[in-house]
Amino acid sequence: MKLEFNQVVKKYDGFQLDCTMTVEEGCVTGLIGRNGAGKSTAFKAALGLIRLDGGSVTLDGKEVAKLPAREKEKIGVVLSDSGFSGYLTVKDVVCIMKGMYKNFKKEEFLERCKQFGLPQDKQIKEFSTGMKAKLKVLVAMSYGAKLLILDEPTSGLDVVARDEILDMLREYMESGENSILISSHISSDLEGLCDDVYMIDNGKIVLHEETNVLLDEFGVLKVTGEQYEALDKAYIMSKKKEAFGYALLTREKKFYQENYPEIAIEKAGIDQIITLLISGTREV
Repeated sequence: MKLEFNQVVKKYDGFQLDCTMTVEEGCVTGLIGRNGAGKSTAFKAALGLIRLDGGSVTLDGKEVAKLPAREKEKIGVVLSDSGFSGYLTVKDVVCIMKGMYKNFKKEEFLERCKQFGLPQDKQIKEFSTGMKAKLKVLVAMSYGAKLLILDEPTSGLDVVARDEILDMLREYMESGENSILISSHISSDLEGLCDDVYMIDNGKIVLHEETNVLLDEFGVLKVTGEQYEALDKAYIMSKKKEAFGYALLTREKKFYQENYPEIAIEKAGIDQIITLLISGTREV
């Protein structure tokens, strides 16, 4: 399913979300940015949980805020600060889901719970952090949702639990018809999963690129003050003063590799891109 933010505006005291972005059908789109940048507000807008001050969010061309309940069942959700009561068991969750979702796949859900080591009769409050996270993702995938909206689904998990959840999401995408909008503070999760990435800062989208472009074409130049003065700055996006001189972000890494072989050039990961774009001085 295709999710579109069309000039969405939401105003709060001291903050305003103002963004346009698209999650294409069959794609995993990452939304990155520091805390307070607007990710949670964007997620709430995508789910129709807040009243917008402008623009619209549409799912396959239909406004999310006006979708009937059965249409909203096409959306699976994992929010970082939500979940089932700790006093419930997996069996209780099954009863709830059967009553709420027409297409809930009970047998498949229970089989997946068994596969990932989630006991049916144990209260959720006794689950480990990883078990709780896996349960939330399995629930979101249990009723045939075509779009997953995932807010920090791997936060606080060890490497094994994170890999298990990421494998679940990759399997979910195999049909080619499903889509995911995901945020994460763990850049390696996004680098290995997402087709494209939007970066949000102070409520506005400041960068959108395909993930392979970010990883292949972006770079960080490490230069002295003297090297900086002599540098062609046409392709420098931002700079940050450091002890040795400057760290410079570019989306034309090959240009500087070919023309300035004496300069140290590092591969730019998502974390570095966020840091330099937000904390650095924007050049263009």
